[in-house]
Amino acid sequence: MSKEDLLQIEGKITDLRGGGTYAVTLDNGVNVAARLCGKMKRFKIRIVVGDRVTVAVSPYDVSHGLIMFRHKA
Repeated sequence: MSKEDLLQIEGKITDLRGGGTYAVTLDNGVNVAARLCGKMKRFKIRIVVGDRVTVAVSPYDVSHGLIMFRHKA
């Protein structure tokens, strides 16, 4: 599956978990475990609790995803 097949959904960071995993509550109320995408790691973009983010979620498994973008405050 390529990145173009992923669903882009906005949400809010609610919790920091171990191993670089974040708990994200999406706008539709679903909780997702998400990790940073490669470009965010490369450019050292920091995420804190309360940030608005865009999460890419697979249509086959919506329980985890990739954080693709951090919105400006």
